[in-house]
Amino acid sequence: MRMMLTASLPNEPFNSLVRAGTAGAILQEILAQLKPEAAYFLEEHGTRCAVLIIDVADQSRIPFFAEPFFLKFNANCRFRIAMVAEDLAKAGLDALGQRWK
Repeated sequence: MRMMLTASLPNEPFNSLVRAGTAGAILQEILAQLKPEAAYFLEEHGTRCAVLIIDVADQSRIPFFAEPFFLKFNANCRFRIAMVAEDLAKAGLDALGQRWK
């Protein structure tokens, strides 16, 4: 199942890792392990965030994706199911609309 992982990276320890010159290497190591379909880095509510599109075939894999961010950055992680247009096309919206008028 395609999911969007949003990892909010608090200023500490991230600032200290940036100053030490290790933040980038840690992020690259995590991305190499997780192999996301896509990865974006942005600001959310005044903090740094990583947004990864990942394939979670089994919910028991969620720790595999979250723990690197928890342990390395003291991050908060959210997982949300995500669809591409083809997924939405297969959802049967017309039939659902008729069923739940």
